[in-house]
Amino acid sequence: MNIGEIARRAGVSRSTVSYALSGKRPVAAGTRKRIQHVIDELGYRPNATARALKEGRTRTIGLVIPPAGNRLTHMQLDFVASVVDSAAGADLDVLLSPSGGDHDRSFERLISESRVDGVILMEIRMEDARVGRLLKAGLPFVGIGHTADDQAMCWIDIDYAGLIRHTVRHLADLGHGKVALISRSPELVAAGYGPAIRAREGFTAAVSERGMEGVEVACGDDARSGQETIEDLLREHPDLTAVTTVNEAALPGIQRALDEAGLNVPRDFSVTGVAGQLWTDDFRPPLTAAHVPAIDMGEKAVSLLIERIAAPQTPPRHILLAPPISLRSSTGAAPAHRARGAAPSPGGPGSATRA
Repeated sequence: MNIGEIARRAGVSRSTVSYALSGKRPVAAGTRKRIQHVIDELGYRPNATARALKEGRTRTIGLVIPPAGNRLTHMQLDFVASVVDSAAGADLDVLLSPSGGDHDRSFERLISESRVDGVILMEIRMEDARVGRLLKAGLPFVGIGHTADDQAMCWIDIDYAGLIRHTVRHLADLGHGKVALISRSPELVAAGYGPAIRAREGFTAAVSERGMEGVEVACGDDARSGQETIEDLLREHPDLTAVTTVNEAALPGIQRALDEAGLNVPRDFSVTGVAGQLWTDDFRPPLTAAHVPAIDMGEKAVSLLIERIAAPQTPPRHILLAPPISLRSSTGAAPAHRARGAAPSPGGPGSATRA
């Protein structure tokens, strides 16, 4: 039994239940009575970890997000919504703080001015100065993602390397000899953004393992960039028959470009990757993909942070998720009529190049 169930049965929000329990904010007498009735009926008692948080200094956690000018993806917004909702369920407020570029001062204030009891960090790079700063400050924190040297931090992440490797193997089993990885934006790739770098590692390994030709391209996080990327790939690599991607926001553009090129999915061209379920369901036909459980990851990140705040000396926990790849209708056998007669790429079989 948890606050969410109490809220559902009492017909109120999770935050209203939290305020009624903590007395942190006023709740109407009738509403408080209804909530108390449900609590008494269910025999609810707050767990020990939640009670320990009541000794915190601020009852607020920080969520470090990318700058708003970067246009948060749907997946990133799911992370934010999940963290905020889960924190409210634990009677915690969330302070959003952008980081990067001109926003580094906001991140520093979050740490140095004792505004929060702990931090959840998004968009982590392989080498990330923010992680070092948090470790130095001794402030409890959890990463949605992790650095190359990850043993000192607590994190939850997706196995992008393993999942992309599996999608390429799937395409190889279908007879595709040349495949492209559509990655994230050039800026994120250049900055060492963890999912993009690990996706590259998995892609390169699978291409080499199966003796395929591979092309990696950076792509902006939007539909227009996805469309332009496919147009460029089809023009420069006419023998290309499949792509895999970690860029869900590019998927509508990928589909538009293939439609305009007169290519049927999956008869003429296959598409697969790692993305949120909303994007995979909207793709036509539905996308063969591993679904990123962003809502669940946000909830787990809050739980991990609560543990760190309550017991900061415990060893950091690492959660690496590998959701199954749902085989749907966007992948099919390689079209021999397109591959035949196409000139081989300069790299030759078993090579991966970057466009």
